[in-house]
Amino acid sequence: MSLHAQLYRWTARQGLDEPRARQLWALSGLSETPAELMPRLRLGAGALAAGLLGLGVMMWVAANWAELPRPARFALLQALLLASLAGAAWRPAWRAALGLLGLLTLGGLLAFFGQTYPTGADAWQLFALWAALALPLCWGARSELVWTPWVLIVVTAISLWMHTHAGFSWRVEPDTLPVHALGFALLGLLCVGMAFKPASPAQGPWAWRAAVLFAVIALSATAMGGLFFSHRVAPQYPLGLGVLALGLAAAWMAREVYALSAQALALDTLLVAGAARELFSGRGEAIGSLLLLGLLAAGLLAASVHLILRRVRHPGEAA
Repeated sequence: MSLHAQLYRWTARQGLDEPRARQLWALSGLSETPAELMPRLRLGAGALAAGLLGLGVMMWVAANWAELPRPARFALLQALLLASLAGAAWRPAWRAALGLLGLLTLGGLLAFFGQTYPTGADAWQLFALWAALALPLCWGARSELVWTPWVLIVVTAISLWMHTHAGFSWRVEPDTLPVHALGFALLGLLCVGMAFKPASPAQGPWAWRAAVLFAVIALSATAMGGLFFSHRVAPQYPLGLGVLALGLAAAWMAREVYALSAQALALDTLLVAGAARELFSGRGEAIGSLLLLGLLAAGLLAASVHLILRRVRHPGEAA
């Protein structure tokens, strides 16, 4: 039962008159606007305005592509970029929204430059350059509104780099183990960097959570591809299990519930997938194998939830 329903029931049960009922509601604080509501609304409205403005300019340039001369296109995008950066430096209240607008405009400018003057560079190099040039902007904005999309840019650059150096293929091969190992290390460095980046006042750790989530997804997908590579398991699968185990140990020591939950779910999924490969690779009974697999999945999930809750409720315990 919600607190509102409890207050209504208690008021009726006690027979409180209107002045006392109003006093009770005033003491509960439910009639007041939450203190964090307006900052979140302003942040969301700023993000929406920056996104619409940036995408609107890009669409307008695309719609008038034939009519606008090449210098005018560059001048328009550069003017928008400089205006957003100057506004972010001049007005601290608009810094997050204008920083996001500058980040989007920078990406559009780089993409337009690449289309106008083809350099033959790989796709990952464009995203890497975008992330490198936008890093000072993110550092100065000190807002999760800017850091979070920057994390997505970096993860995209790392993923495309692995795809390029793995022979322009998303298939997981044993020969590409060094490439994937280096990619896992870069994703781990990104998570560590987001944990120690400049603090964002009155904002949640959205960039760090995004980095953990994207890293876990990329790592799990690669390890799953190694598991079902062919008749034998590629070494990316045990490597993924080892990296997740190390990440779980670090999150356990730091008592980070979000990282614990994400990595535990990924590790359980990989273990269940490995067990499914072993169970269904032979000629055993399908019904019995399904039952055993279901029990294993339920047991792993229950054990993970129990351990995480135990760590949260009893932080002083080592296990």
